[in-house]
Amino acid sequence: MAKIVLVEDDDDIREIVAYALQGAGFEVLGLPSGEGLFATPPPDLIVLDIMLPEDDGLTILKKIRQNQHFNNTPVIMLTAKSSEYDKVKGLDLGADDYITKPFGVMELISRIKALLRRASNVPDLLTHEKIALDHNKRKVTVDNNAVSLTFKEYELLHYLMSNVGLVLSRDKIIGVVWGYDFEGESRTVDMHIKFLRQKLGMCGEHIKTVRGVGYKLGD
Repeated sequence: MAKIVLVEDDDDIREIVAYALQGAGFEVLGLPSGEGLFATPPPDLIVLDIMLPEDDGLTILKKIRQNQHFNNTPVIMLTAKSSEYDKVKGLDLGADDYITKPFGVMELISRIKALLRRASNVPDLLTHEKIALDHNKRKVTVDNNAVSLTFKEYELLHYLMSNVGLVLSRDKIIGVVWGYDFEGESRTVDMHIKFLRQKLGMCGEHIKTVRGVGYKLGD
């Protein structure tokens, strides 16, 4: 049974969502704030509201991604805001998905299941040529030398290495790495690919451009 931590300060929303998740077969821990989150064992997924007392959801998300035990945990952000800034900020800080209030509980459950499937289907250690990615440690090396990547550069490389030899369109990359609700420009992908190639050094040439479509790793 997958364990979900739901961080939501509205008691009514927290109780309704927790009840629905339990009915869908999940174990649920509801918290009114981020206090106490890191005192629990890392869950399988976190549903995190942005508008919270004390530390807001974006601050808590940043702490999640900096915590060695929690940093691989999928996170879905909940918010009543619809501004692009909040959406982009959350995704850049490492949110895996984003849903705006009011939302349907069944939609939330569907997104949770999709994220859990995606997280369980990818091996912890990925390698291609001299590139190695340890997903448990979120560590990337090239020829045994550590490479420092931003969160999005890491997620982009992880997606490419999970699909070696497959052509990934810019739309697919944006959907997985930035979230399907991302409204930025496709050149965001191109710029991140450019920086990623530079940081991978000679191994950057393994990221191939497929003109008019997107990118792939390997031949």
